[in-house]
Amino acid sequence: MLHTRTSRAIAGAACIGIVLAAVALTGRWDGGVVRPVSVIAGSVGDALHGELLVGDAAAPTSTSNPAPSSGQTGSEQNRALAILDELPATAAKRIPEYRRIAFGPTWQDVDGNGCSTRNDILARDLTDVQRAPDGCTVLSGVLNDPYTGKRIDFRRGVDTSAAVQIDHRVPLALAWRSGAWAWTDRQRAAFANDPANLVAVDGPTNTAKSDSGPGEWTPPNAAYRCAYDRAYINLLKRYRLTVSADDRAALRRGLEGCR
Repeated sequence: MLHTRTSRAIAGAACIGIVLAAVALTGRWDGGVVRPVSVIAGSVGDALHGELLVGDAAAPTSTSNPAPSSGQTGSEQNRALAILDELPATAAKRIPEYRRIAFGPTWQDVDGNGCSTRNDILARDLTDVQRAPDGCTVLSGVLNDPYTGKRIDFRRGVDTSAAVQIDHRVPLALAWRSGAWAWTDRQRAAFANDPANLVAVDGPTNTAKSDSGPGEWTPPNAAYRCAYDRAYINLLKRYRLTVSADDRAALRRGLEGCR
């Protein structure tokens, strides 16, 4: 019993230390704020390889090419709605101010395959992919954009690369406010580079989305919205993130329309 109490005390002190360290780093608090109900424990692998609850959000392999989907069965919608009902609500509370660097450098090589996450996702989501001699850098390809339904010819270059961007389905800033502020650096880096949370999309559309949640933004392509909502809910569950009232209501409306 003494050992258990000691372990809990150490864990509590560690959580407090994370918060204080973040405040010391930024010197400011985020006034928007939310309270995470629980924090991911264990290694980054727990998040990356944990069991997923809704089929659409299963982490894709490097060779899969997710396509826009309008279908899926009513049972999948019901499962997603059940998960949505169980997600903890965000609550007003002061938290450290969001900074992108808290999730690590942009596009790391977290899986150790020698390629950046951006190139991994481009290679996964594009067809007719042409790579550089290094075997990693994607030089060109074709994207069937799930967000708009458009066909986009991608060509790497100073003036052309931005035509296809990699979107975080659950934006980093939103994840921060929903509980990621209390994670370790490794857990945040895992989230930022998790293939299940990443998708190659039309650049301007991704820019327009910014860090908006479902209450503020939904894919223009109606045929993809059901799959988007299911994946979004699954990611919140997988990473034990909270959901705002507006986002919960929007997700519910979207899923009820998928039946």
